Amino acid sequence: MAGATTPSTPGSRLLEQLDLPARDLGELPASAKRFPDGVRYRIEIPSTEGPRCLDAALEEAERLDVPVRRISQGSGVFLLTDDEIDAMVERAALAGVEISLFARPCAGWGTSATARSSAGGGFAATAHGQQQVAAVLDDCLRAAERGIRSVLISDIGVLAAFGKLRAQGHLPEDMQAKVSVMLPITNAATARLLEDLGANTLNVATDLSLAQIAAIRAAVDIPLDVYVEAPDNLGGFLRHHELPQLIEVAAPVYIKFGLRNAPDVYPAGTHLETTTVALTRERVRRARLGLDLLRRAGVDEPTSKPGAEGLAVPVPPTR
Repeated sequence: MAGATTPSTPGSRLLEQLDLPARDLGELPASAKRFPDGVRYRIEIPSTEGPRCLDAALEEAERLDVPVRRISQGSGVFLLTDDEIDAMVERAALAGVEISLFARPCAGWGTSATARSSAGGGFAATAHGQQQVAAVLDDCLRAAERGIRSVLISDIGVLAAFGKLRAQGHLPEDMQAKVSVMLPITNAATARLLEDLGANTLNVATDLSLAQIAAIRAAVDIPLDVYVEAPDNLGGFLRHHELPQLIEVAAPVYIKFGLRNAPDVYPAGTHLETTTVALTRERVRRARLGLDLLRRAGVDEPTSKPGAEGLAVPVPPTR
């Protein structure tokens, strides 16, 4: 019924005692939170699989005047050579752009039968046994050694270990944990837990309503990552029309432009390079379409400059 309020229940009252929203925030309150430089949103281009894709993203961003500030990769650190990582570090550092590499492997890439079962989709992104936990941490350590300052993490135990290792000095203090969309973040309680474990940015589930996103924003201070267009294997949603409200309720937010109706290229490699480069260019074009929509909606405001505070821009090591 219009105007009706959500009934108070014992569970909802206890959530309030825990300083968590008792319901999804259907009134869509405007977020007063911001990135360190005062802006509300930044643009991320996901699935940028290697140096040639990075070059394509930066070239297309310049051509279309798209202020890309974060580039993320999904195949994993261990599927890049040292030379490839070094090339990405050098180019991103020069451009003042964050590079986030996925720390892999995970159950879906190993021998887990559960991850391949009809009921096991939620297992695919987990670290399957302690050897995979160690392998994922090896990816984090290798990325840090070569100058990367942001890794995607999709396992809650790995995140907890990452946070402790960073606090103990085994990882650089400016190393960021970007929680992957593959670790389902569907409510404020989960988001708060992941922030407490050391997450620096949270990629929420692709199918959340604006009210659900608003509740998560109320519970955490770190940036949210939200797919404006999601790949088919993550729902295939095109939410460009929600961009003005999304920025309003989710700030500070990384708006991500994936692609519907595109092949799943993970794990990528040189055998798919022509395809991955083309997909990268189209993702930047999709971002241009999103910016044009924002302008038509009257949201014409600056975003972060290259190298802005809070961006995990790579730090080329001295060798």
